[in-house]
Amino acid sequence: MPRTVDEILQHADELAARFEDYEPDPADELDPGAVALLRAAIQERSDAERHVLDAVKAARAAGMPWSAIGLFVGTSGEAARQRYGSKVA
Repeated sequence: MPRTVDEILQHADELAARFEDYEPDPADELDPGAVALLRAAIQERSDAERHVLDAVKAARAAGMPWSAIGLFVGTSGEAARQRYGSKVA
């Protein structure tokens, strides 16, 4: 549905007024300490997953079967193959 220039300008004015009148609610603020902890934990998990992937690649290169890899990562061999197989090839 095409809009007229006047409608677009009116909408822009309404958005500008909302922005100018905005007062943040302290109850909506996120605790910086909690945010920092979450970011660090997510980074650690990402690093750990990258480390596991490198280990799985090394294990496969050494001829280790998926069933043994599955035991180490806490799954079945088939589940390990499905999760890591396309990433180690």
